[in-house]
Amino acid sequence: MPPPPAPPPAPPRDLPDSTAGNAPWAWGPGAAGHGPGPAPLRPPGRVPYPPNTTADQWGPVVVDRAVEAFDPVPPTGMSYRPDTICDGWSTAALDVRLASVRGYEHRHDGTQREDDAAMAWDQGTGTVVFAVADGVSEAHQPHIGSQLACRSAVDEMLSQVRNKGGFVADWHKLLSTVHWQLREQARRLLRLQEEAGVQETAELLGTTLVAGTATPTERGVEVSVIWVGDSGVWQLRHDRIHALGGGKTTGPDGLLSSAVDPLPLVPAGVRPLSLVLEPGTVLLIGTDGFGDPLGDGEGAVGHLFRSELRHPVTPLRFAHLLDFSRETFGDDRTLIALWPRETTPGAPR
Repeated sequence: MPPPPAPPPAPPRDLPDSTAGNAPWAWGPGAAGHGPGPAPLRPPGRVPYPPNTTADQWGPVVVDRAVEAFDPVPPTGMSYRPDTICDGWSTAALDVRLASVRGYEHRHDGTQREDDAAMAWDQGTGTVVFAVADGVSEAHQPHIGSQLACRSAVDEMLSQVRNKGGFVADWHKLLSTVHWQLREQARRLLRLQEEAGVQETAELLGTTLVAGTATPTERGVEVSVIWVGDSGVWQLRHDRIHALGGGKTTGPDGLLSSAVDPLPLVPAGVRPLSLVLEPGTVLLIGTDGFGDPLGDGEGAVGHLFRSELRHPVTPLRFAHLLDFSRETFGDDRTLIALWPRETTPGAPR
């Protein structure tokens, strides 16, 4: 008699067991106990992968009610721009993760991802520089604006960090550099002989920006960050997510306002937020595609990220979490997370 077939291998512990009801990992009212385990909650519409497959385990993390399943439409545009990017690495002082995902609305209508992010490390000082940007949807080429803003901000911060012992001394110069890079790019795209005006640049390449540095010192990791527009900064501390700056403002009617004064407009009197990032805390920098569903951090989205980001996760896992499915929230999402390591050495000599 032949031996009985071997049982199927157990799923990885950090992934949802999608064989339970053939459903993505669920959080919120539909999830059993609101905990970090799987729950048999099937989203409306067809299931995008066959049951009992590895691919199905990577289905979207469902928060409350899922976005209806559909086949994403390829983005239109002259150049390749991936649906999702992620990155992650560690220095002596920090663990860092980055992800940017195309929103469900853009996947549905064939629009490119308009968010972008960038980060880099200065070996001499141990400083990590980072930038997150959200191209304004009303602009004609918002994805170009967000990408250029991130790259030029990171380049300028690295230059200052290397010349100023690990810190940015002139934040106004940083924003002015991004301002002129956007206007020069607009001049090229519009084929102008003279420089492009601020308003026509905003209409073509308008973008928000959060940019900052994280520098290891004897006091700990010293963070300085500025923002223009409604992208924001949060801190995960003592199992709560606290808003530190940026984000949407509340209008006279008590509702969140979507009005944005984007780059290349440079606000007057920009001053950085400064703090020491203590061990056991996490700094989060993201666009409103993350900030809007996060809200005050006390809901289902906040619970998901509080539970999952207590410790560094792999870059792919980080992107998977950010690509959660929640009904009515379909904007692009971009997030950078910084975890200070338990022992933070001072800046290299």
